[in-house]
Amino acid sequence: MTASAPASTRYREGLTVRRSVLGDAHVDRAELASTDFDRPFQQLITEAAWGTVWARPAWSKRERSMVTLALLAALGHDEEVAMHVRATANTGATREDICEAFLHVAIYAGVPAANRAIKVAKQVFAEMDAGKSDDN
Repeated sequence: MTASAPASTRYREGLTVRRSVLGDAHVDRAELASTDFDRPFQQLITEAAWGTVWARPAWSKRERSMVTLALLAALGHDEEVAMHVRATANTGATREDICEAFLHVAIYAGVPAANRAIKVAKQVFAEMDAGKSDDN
């Protein structure tokens, strides 16, 4: 958002949902790191991903978490997989849910994609268990 542009209702709702899923620390870091160059992108994902898709009532945050993790794993987006594994502390998706999602990835998107996502998730779980997750 530019300093002079008022936040849309969808942006405000998206920011609330984004904070509830990813945590204040993550969103605060993203906002602080944004520049004039990427501020339109931050606005887009806040409005579209968080204010439109994640805010829809048909699925719970837990369900959205599992689908998101499966899609990110299938596409090989390891940093996003890690971020969304951390977010499960806020969405209610369990480690068993994540395992099930990655089993689907193995069958429908390939074993290497699932294997890579499982490695990422195990590393994040170890960090979370050690209290090293700074997002939640």
